[in-house]
Amino acid sequence: MARSTPFFLLFLVFCISSPSSSSSSAVNPKPEELATFKPQDTSKVGRLNNVRGGCSYTVKIKTSCSSPRYTRDMISIAFGDAYRNEVYAPRLDDPSSGAFERCSTDTFKMQGPCGYGVCYLYVRRDGWDGWTPEWVQILETSYHRFVNFYYGSPIPNGVWFGFNNCPRLVTRPTGGAQLV
Repeated sequence: MARSTPFFLLFLVFCISSPSSSSSSAVNPKPEELATFKPQDTSKVGRLNNVRGGCSYTVKIKTSCSSPRYTRDMISIAFGDAYRNEVYAPRLDDPSSGAFERCSTDTFKMQGPCGYGVCYLYVRRDGWDGWTPEWVQILETSYHRFVNFYYGSPIPNGVWFGFNNCPRLVTRPTGGAQLV
């Protein structure tokens, strides 16, 4: 039995280190700038998709404790699924409300098109105060599922900054396409 222990350990190391065909796609742990991102005009999307009311989303945003005490920055958010069913809020900030103060968590209720699981989120900051989000959490009420996006560092001024963890569309040589 003592002879099989080294073999078993070697086998275990091999299994742990080898890629598995059932592993999920890598999630980008750091936010990135997306200069080409343009949020959809949600007034047109609703009419085109015949959406009435759509789905409800609860968005919680935790402002970093390293952020300024308060901000006058204009804060916008856009999120959606792999099929670009998108929720866009052009302005969440209101300096008189105390939103986005240092170390605070703000909650927003939003309506938008129903999707198939939020997989991208972008935040835009316009201003000079340097507001810094710690994290953004989205509750998809129709799925009763939370999706978390962690920032923890200042976001650049005047650009969409965030995450795209959506599966990508791959065209098959035999025709057709598949999300992977």
